[in-house]
Amino acid sequence: MSLNLEPKEVFDWFYKINQIPRESGHEKEVSDFLVDFAKNRNLEVIQDGQYNVIIKKKASDGYENSKPVIIQGHMDMVCVKEDDSDHDFRKDPIKMIVDGDFLKADRTTLGGDDGIAVAYALAILDGDYKHPALEVLITTSEETGMQGAANIKQGTLVGKRLINIDSEEEGVFLSGCAGGVMAETTFDIDEEKNDLKDAMKITVSGLKGGHSGMMIKYQRANAIKVIFRIINQIRENTDVKISSISGGIKHNAIPDFATAEIAVSDYDKAYEVAIGIIQEIKDEYKVKDENLKVELGKCDVETVFTKELTNRLIDYFIVVKDQVVMMSNDVENLVQTSLNNAILKREGSQILLLTSIRSSVESQLDMMIEDLRVLARVLNAKFELKNRYPAWQFERESQIRDISLSTYKEIFGKEGKIDLIHAGLECGLLKKVLSDCDMISYGPFMYDVHSPREKISISSAKRMWEFTLKLLENLK
Repeated sequence: MSLNLEPKEVFDWFYKINQIPRESGHEKEVSDFLVDFAKNRNLEVIQDGQYNVIIKKKASDGYENSKPVIIQGHMDMVCVKEDDSDHDFRKDPIKMIVDGDFLKADRTTLGGDDGIAVAYALAILDGDYKHPALEVLITTSEETGMQGAANIKQGTLVGKRLINIDSEEEGVFLSGCAGGVMAETTFDIDEEKNDLKDAMKITVSGLKGGHSGMMIKYQRANAIKVIFRIINQIRENTDVKISSISGGIKHNAIPDFATAEIAVSDYDKAYEVAIGIIQEIKDEYKVKDENLKVELGKCDVETVFTKELTNRLIDYFIVVKDQVVMMSNDVENLVQTSLNNAILKREGSQILLLTSIRSSVESQLDMMIEDLRVLARVLNAKFELKNRYPAWQFERESQIRDISLSTYKEIFGKEGKIDLIHAGLECGLLKKVLSDCDMISYGPFMYDVHSPREKISISSAKRMWEFTLKLLENLK
């Protein structure tokens, strides 16, 4: 089977890799598929301990003396689905739907981020095109901390120009990105038997969510922050103790769902207060998150967090920053620093919060880390950092950027745009082992990545495929 879309050589490979489950941290099957692809074509291939795959192809005729080129993307994908989907990302293929000019999935993420890069790379390796010597690098676990790219060793690659195909706006050529880190804040759980007469279940849903780097500038609602605003308002008017609470499922997505069960001394008062603050929140987000939905209902709870722990949790989430912290003073409309309180869940005897911190300025990243560290200390929580990655610094002189822009104008008759991005790209990590490598990042139009609404423009994928082939030809 195939998608019967053009360019066929690209979408046939995209279809094939979307038959293979490739959730971050579970890439062995797709990694082995890439190794077999290379071996079946007598191409040199390396698979490392992180399941990163490097496939090498000799230069085409006339390009033997050209500097080698690295084509880079990642094989893993964010796995998010709608509440009513029974899709199992560990075993089910992605069910794809063609909707006009868009390719999307059936109530799940599509995996265009970054399956389109893998499809482009396989089509190039499988075809007969003009290009310098190629090193195709397909990494793992990009979506959960870039552990694959962090494992690439110096000397593994010799390419002097790198094309990263992991961007989502056609005609925009990225030349720098933010650095970031994941913060883990944990509260030890102290429980007791419920001594309050009523209980309420609160569910927040219908939010747009989306990529917490790319979409953070739109200031969409965070379901975890919303639910704590409601609980805090209830606390101001009646006794409350939290029984359970959770929200968000992916560290790099804005939480679009949260739920809590709380014990209250006066259900009617709690309901009245909740309705009031919910309307205020809906009014605030009527443009950014017009489908915000909050459901309230009675429930039964037997155990609750102590009042002291309940208050510490509420205080933390009322005070903690979220979304855009500062815009850049140097680059127009670029988010400089942000926080995304991404996942809240119970793990054994602890409540765990994962917060993604990003900044293109190292000192501000350090400042936000200290803000969270101090807040955690004041509220008697533990604080730990995981998977810090560097920013990709903009370079004023870049041959591959210049050739990309001239190639784009040559094909489409219009100017491309140079930009920086408030999200992590593997270019930052790869620069550590490829310090003299000239890099660029681009891709076709993709929308709502990291959400079940993810879709890719078919016509844009075709145009950027044609562009990629011409760029390789021009990198002689």
